[in-house]
Amino acid sequence: MHGPGDILRTVGPRYGDKPALVTRTRTLTFAELDALSDRVAAGLAARGVRPGSPVSLYAQNRWEWVVAYHGALKAGAVVNPVNVMLTPEELAFVLRDCGAAAVFTSAEQASTVLELTRDLPGLSTVVAFGDAPEGALAFDALLASDGPVPSVETDPDAPSTIGYTSGTTGHPKGAVQSHRAVLLNCALTATMHGRRDDDVVVTALPAPHVYGNVVINGTFLAGGTVVLMERFDPAETLRLIAEHRATLFEGVPAMYAMLLAHPDLAGADLSSLTRCTVGGQTIPISTIERWQTRSGAPLIELWGMTEVAGLGTTHALYAPPVPGSIGVALPGVELRIADLEDVGRDAPTGEPGELMVRGPIVMSGYHGNPEATAETIEPDGWLHTGDVATMDATGHVFVVDRRKDMIITGGYNVYPAEVERVLAGHPSVAMVAVGPVPDPVRGELACAYVVPATGTDPTEDELVGYAGEHLAAYKRPRMVRFVDALPATSTGKIMRRELIKKFTP
Repeated sequence: MHGPGDILRTVGPRYGDKPALVTRTRTLTFAELDALSDRVAAGLAARGVRPGSPVSLYAQNRWEWVVAYHGALKAGAVVNPVNVMLTPEELAFVLRDCGAAAVFTSAEQASTVLELTRDLPGLSTVVAFGDAPEGALAFDALLASDGPVPSVETDPDAPSTIGYTSGTTGHPKGAVQSHRAVLLNCALTATMHGRRDDDVVVTALPAPHVYGNVVINGTFLAGGTVVLMERFDPAETLRLIAEHRATLFEGVPAMYAMLLAHPDLAGADLSSLTRCTVGGQTIPISTIERWQTRSGAPLIELWGMTEVAGLGTTHALYAPPVPGSIGVALPGVELRIADLEDVGRDAPTGEPGELMVRGPIVMSGYHGNPEATAETIEPDGWLHTGDVATMDATGHVFVVDRRKDMIITGGYNVYPAEVERVLAGHPSVAMVAVGPVPDPVRGELACAYVVPATGTDPTEDELVGYAGEHLAAYKRPRMVRFVDALPATSTGKIMRRELIKKFTP
């Protein structure tokens, strides 16, 4: 097995008729997943998708998404999983930047994607899940392909995935992940969390996100069953855990906060859970304790990022718990805490510094962006994570803060520069800075601090609506505060982390 495209080829024959994937509309066995993804691979090859060609997946969680993912990899394509919340403007940038040859999307979004193909001559195939509009190919028609499955020799070091992450300069960057990196992350995570073939995992994590991908494919590797929700709903989550006797639930802190606050929790049967996982942002220890008390299962913290193809740290299932820590390095992965002023030096044990990662899970670089790659990966292979953390004597890491100004809202990354870039285009905005404000459910929300242009009188609703025309819903500022000036350094650089201190009553 050299990459994630080999997973179903390996486990399909072994587990055969055992349920692999359960969704609201369909349940698929391992054998069915393997066979259907073979048909997708054959159909893509027949339509000119060659090994190394990027294939984008732009749709909500569904069984077709998972089949298309594995089919594209079996065809030798490079998978480009796209956040379904991106606007057409943002999607167009991603498709153009990666050079997508084909796109899988929902029937509802297919017309929008077809509009984009006019300016993207290299994008020759749009496949729609459901009823396909004119110009698109129905997914069922692709599944009818009876041609040969491409014979592709997987190079473990070759690109498997281009996963886009919001850029601090206002444009997304495509992290190129090798076949080895993705497969190892799935396998090592499964090992740390003790996944087995009798596990049933309930998850609503987005499949395009590296955390969601590792949950799905790490479970497949172990022969377990994934119960995949289209989107998170606390009542439905509690129902599915009980109905399927789930052994794991995996999510971000906001999901646990909503589950603990839901009235159905009192009567919910969580007795089948043997452990749960949480990542995406820091979680209060009080929330961990409340969930563990109610569920009777340990809640395992983890940390990861797109640039490491999933997890970088977590806790081993049977290791002593260390509450508040994101855990230790995955096997074969190195961690260090670098001095904030000199990356070549380690910070003293227990002192804050930047968390650095090195090893086979680190991305090859940012697609077509050597400058950003050089800024992020040191010549000796250490990856800058942008997180300020400490490490204790046992190698456990504790995140202190994010070195960059990233805002994490409900597990999604929001970069202030991207929001600022959009709002600055409004004629009534003279200056704008975006910073975080705390939120008990989503962790943080984006707040825009705006200096109005002279002679204008913009409203909060007007600017939030304007941002909504250009940005995905999770990136839009949730509030706007109008100010006379913004805090700045002597060189004029806006100090985003000072915003909330300066302007909170």
